[in-house]
Amino acid sequence: MSDFLSKWIKGLDKTRKVTFSRLASILGTNEIDDMLWDDLEEVLIQADLGVDTATDIIKNLQKIVVDDGLYKASELIDALKYELALRLKESSDPLEEFAGKKPAVILMVGVNGSGKTTTTAKLAKKYKESGKTVMLAAADTFRAAAIDQLQVWGERLNAPVVSGKEGGDSAAVAYDAVQSATAKGIDILIIDTAGRLQARSNLMEELKKVHRVIGKALDGAPHATWIVLDATTGQNALLQAKAFKDVVKVNGVILAKLDSSAKGGMAFAIAKELDLPIVYAGLGEKPEDLEKFDRNRFVDGIIGD
Repeated sequence: MSDFLSKWIKGLDKTRKVTFSRLASILGTNEIDDMLWDDLEEVLIQADLGVDTATDIIKNLQKIVVDDGLYKASELIDALKYELALRLKESSDPLEEFAGKKPAVILMVGVNGSGKTTTTAKLAKKYKESGKTVMLAAADTFRAAAIDQLQVWGERLNAPVVSGKEGGDSAAVAYDAVQSATAKGIDILIIDTAGRLQARSNLMEELKKVHRVIGKALDGAPHATWIVLDATTGQNALLQAKAFKDVVKVNGVILAKLDSSAKGGMAFAIAKELDLPIVYAGLGEKPEDLEKFDRNRFVDGIIGD
């Protein structure tokens, strides 16, 4: 097994063992019957796929059984993986999307505790290793710890960090960062923001201001607005994403802490309810454990062999 595939299998161990573990017995040596369909649908619903998605998958699998003349449940495994992967949006390579944009500006949003600042640093490391110059902006002026954390990462990565004072104007930090990145010819600017609670309308309004000011500093920016969602929070993460999507035009998701969660099935709810691609997935605590999302590897990871 390649290291790359092994990382997905290991990172999704909890989701596979807790949520999809029954598949081994359901799709074992049994023949295909009504009880199998009931059991399979129950597993898919419990895996956070939602009733509509689970029902649709079962209907398609039943059609495949008739069309292909299948009898054994084990023959459904590949078809199930195909149906699951089909329901996840394929994400493009961000570096290809950023080609011709200098600086490419990424706005990072999400609630407190989602892993946003750490994920920002992991992204910076990934892009630095790909040969790009990276600048970080600590626009989370509500927490001194967030500013300090990003500055420490900046020193480790040899990446400049633009920051302001605690309690300062986060939009001003973002504006200064865009101007600085432009003047210095930086390839990628990643702007970390405060962990807004969607119920705090004043904070969401400030986030809208940050988004607007970035556009004034550089036409067309931000080029990507990614929300970091904590996979351990399940359906709550979906509600968070809906609120942010309306406010700052979120166009991608980074699903953090997948290795700590049994709720990896929420990826399907994100695709269905939000119509957003998952751009990256956090498969471990190390900086190199942030992987570009691969829907086929993800499905292999949650289903197993």
